[in-house]
Amino acid sequence: MVDPYAMGGGDAMFQMVPIFIGIMFVIVIGSILISVFKGVGEWQKNEQSPKLSVPAVVTSKRIDVTKRSNMHHHNDTHHHHSSSTHTKYFVTFEFESGDRSEFHVSGKEYGLLSEDDNGVLSFQGTRYLGFERNKVSISGGEDFQGDYK
Repeated sequence: MVDPYAMGGGDAMFQMVPIFIGIMFVIVIGSILISVFKGVGEWQKNEQSPKLSVPAVVTSKRIDVTKRSNMHHHNDTHHHHSSSTHTKYFVTFEFESGDRSEFHVSGKEYGLLSEDDNGVLSFQGTRYLGFERNKVSISGGEDFQGDYK
């Protein structure tokens, strides 16, 4: 009787699966490395950029919510379901030149800013540093800074 696994013969699955797993491993590790290098590159670029404070208007706000859901099976009778969400906040500012830039901001900053707010935007590269509203006069003649604390 001839051994089907001897001398290069055998089931093609036993030859293809390790290759497939290797390719997937390279893709996953490569994706992680690309993300890390992009993040470091953006951080370096921001660090080398000057800190600017320029007049700007809040033109729009948006939220990006991502939801992750997992279901774990334990034996045949127990199921564990978990989900989590992650929210990112973005605000778009328009400069006197008509150019616009969108910045990732904290949830607190997002809540304090309103569309059509006028003020001075401080940023460094793509990094949001803050926004100081212009003072406006209220009917009683008092100055209002527009910062709720």
